[in-house]
Amino acid sequence: MTGLQIRFSGSGGQGLQLAAKILGHAAMLDGKSIAFSQAYEPTARGGLSRADLIVGGGEIDYPLVTALDYVVILDDVAVTASDGLLSSASTALVDVERVTKQPGGGPEVVALRLIGTAREAGNVRAANIVSLGALAARAGIAGHDCLVEAIRQSVRKEFVAFNLEALERGRALLEAPAEKPAPLGACR
Repeated sequence: MTGLQIRFSGSGGQGLQLAAKILGHAAMLDGKSIAFSQAYEPTARGGLSRADLIVGGGEIDYPLVTALDYVVILDDVAVTASDGLLSSASTALVDVERVTKQPGGGPEVVALRLIGTAREAGNVRAANIVSLGALAARAGIAGHDCLVEAIRQSVRKEFVAFNLEALERGRALLEAPAEKPAPLGACR
């Protein structure tokens, strides 16, 4: 499998599909290849929801995740959804408020105030974008300018400024890694 394998997981209504789509769009603007898949329970709110991305520098030979590098978990309902896909080489970014269980497989667990930070920004529903900012700071998946542009192109105009603030608040939760992957292309 080529590329980084990433999952956003939690409960329905948390905006996980949107966060993954924005990250995928940013990665494409950054010149990378992506594969995207999603699954959610038929309940409108509260059921398990997940969105998976594979981000690579070349052709992606299989479109589904098989071994996660990164997982974002925003709710206890999603903790076991990644069992079998996590290992000690994985990193799990989990919300301190709504995730009380440990993910299986022994990943590095980074507990963050994702939902609390969104609440402080003015809307708990921005936890998806706060999470995106934290993941971007940790993993360096796409350039910051590309993330900003992807948000501008993906959300309604009246919500752009708020989402950009949520992204920055998420980035502030984690320092950027010392070594970021070299960008493969320029953000258009």
